[in-house]
Amino acid sequence: MSAGPGRSPDVEASPARDPSQAGDSSPAGDSSPARDEAPARDPGQGRDRDRAGRARNARPRDALGRPLARGAQGEPVMPDDLALAPAEALALAQGLLDQGRAFHAHEVLEAAWKAAPAPERELWRGLAQIAVGLTHAQRGNATGAAALLRRGGLRVAGYAGHAPYGIDAAQVASQAVSLADQISVAGPPAGNVTFRLAGQGPPRPPGSPGGC
Repeated sequence: MSAGPGRSPDVEASPARDPSQAGDSSPAGDSSPARDEAPARDPGQGRDRDRAGRARNARPRDALGRPLARGAQGEPVMPDDLALAPAEALALAQGLLDQGRAFHAHEVLEAAWKAAPAPERELWRGLAQIAVGLTHAQRGNATGAAALLRRGGLRVAGYAGHAPYGIDAAQVASQAVSLADQISVAGPPAGNVTFRLAGQGPPRPPGSPGGC
């Protein structure tokens, strides 16, 4: 698989759009960007569609997941059949967050959500929502960022005390809510914010030791 920045997150039945507009079929609920699944042009309607005929947006995307003009050079993509062990998915998503690629980290977490056993699904869904909240923050959308960080934090908090893979669910939830509160008051930060998906310390603002 490609370990570079990912492709647009998967929203099973909704067209590609801004994270604040997607449907609830994704782990991020009504705030997840959509994913392209082998899109093709629909000559009759002038829209991109996947193999099942569902509307998709095949336009390339930039580092923050925003659509670019057709034919532009977009970010590298991850394979459609991305399949990682949970610990590998967590590490890859963390690496993408550390690079300031929250949109792409969401792709990895969404793939983990889809592959997770039922008892773990809401944990991965919450982590994916947090990544979309960070995407909103990077795009300057304070309202979407705060909402998704809180929503994801609430889901992750349900695993406090027994989350798998070394995830300190209570601490992750605390990070998410604290960051949401900061954004609600002061707006999105000017740069990337370090967020630890497994816990291990609060998010650090840009310019601080260890921050991005």
